[in-house]
Amino acid sequence: MSTATTHLPGSATPAWIPPDLRVAPERDGTATVMVVGAWNLRSLEPMMAGMVARLAQTPRGAHWDLSGVTRLDHAGAMMLWRVWGYQRVANLTLRAEHEIIFTHLKLVSAKPVEAVTRDRFAFVVAVGAQVLSLWEHVVGVVRLLGAVTLNFFEMLRHPSRIPWKEISANVYRTGTQALGITALVGFLVGIVLSYLTGQQLKTFGADIFIVNLLGVAIIRELGPVLAAILIAGRSGSAMTAQLGVMRVTEEIDAMAVMGIPHTLRLVLPKMLALAIAMPLVVLWTNAIALLGGMVAAQIELGLGMRYFLSALPEAVPVANLWLGLAKGVVFGVLIALLACHYGLRIEPNTESLGAGTTRSVVAAITTVIVVDAIFAVMFSHVGVG
Repeated sequence: MSTATTHLPGSATPAWIPPDLRVAPERDGTATVMVVGAWNLRSLEPMMAGMVARLAQTPRGAHWDLSGVTRLDHAGAMMLWRVWGYQRVANLTLRAEHEIIFTHLKLVSAKPVEAVTRDRFAFVVAVGAQVLSLWEHVVGVVRLLGAVTLNFFEMLRHPSRIPWKEISANVYRTGTQALGITALVGFLVGIVLSYLTGQQLKTFGADIFIVNLLGVAIIRELGPVLAAILIAGRSGSAMTAQLGVMRVTEEIDAMAVMGIPHTLRLVLPKMLALAIAMPLVVLWTNAIALLGGMVAAQIELGLGMRYFLSALPEAVPVANLWLGLAKGVVFGVLIALLACHYGLRIEPNTESLGAGTTRSVVAAITTVIVVDAIFAVMFSHVGVG
């Protein structure tokens, strides 16, 4: 379609005039739509609905005269562009400085719209990508574990290289400073578990068996898992963030330049510290949870604490305690290993730091639950009966 466009020379910026349009009939039966005033977003916003309605009533095939437009932006031009059917009208008069806006709208409207086709294998591709990503993480964790194992044996051959200060500091940060939150959560969980089981046992007149239920549930399962989840969320995220910040500030690269293996100075102390601290935290969590259970049992069932403590060793075999402590060691090593793995993979930007910390916590908690299920299946006949 041919387009007749008349450009008017620009002039100095006039005073502000409110946006308006007028339809003037011509002698030949056509009409001229005269657009005047400031057609920018700030001026059009108070009268947007009314102006859209007036534009919709303009006659088709009319001559459009925009020479009276004092100010024009993409908001005002787009209103006119929609009325014109997303193309330039045949007869158009406008200022030269406004030509670039309509040229841009013409280029945008001329772009072909790509048809959205649904890929029937998109789900398979997404699952495959997730599997490959998981395999990549597994390979990375195994490599990191191998490097740490070699450093561990080298450290045993040269005891002077043992980073005692780093190990001690990590034991304090991951173990001692976590006693408060683990005590609070363990005490509340013990109370809730004792109340729920006590009400059911009271119905059947089996009040004394609450010692067996609480002892086995807390010492064998709840204590280690609860402590591991809290440590993963509290200390594991801190380890990932620490290594991530060192990656962002290029401190790890500086250690590599100086010939200091980061696995020996950063990863191994954290793993040893959590392997030492986790069983102690598990013991602490078990004791506080049993204390909460004893308090609730005395209130709900009238069982004295002295009877509870005297019946506990006989009701719960000592193998459950050793199994819980072994879980603590394994959980501690896995939490530290995963936290360091994700920390070392963080890119030098803040967005990667937050995303890596989140993935670290999720992976550690998921791994703890999966490994606990494996322990439950493998040692299902240990400490029972």
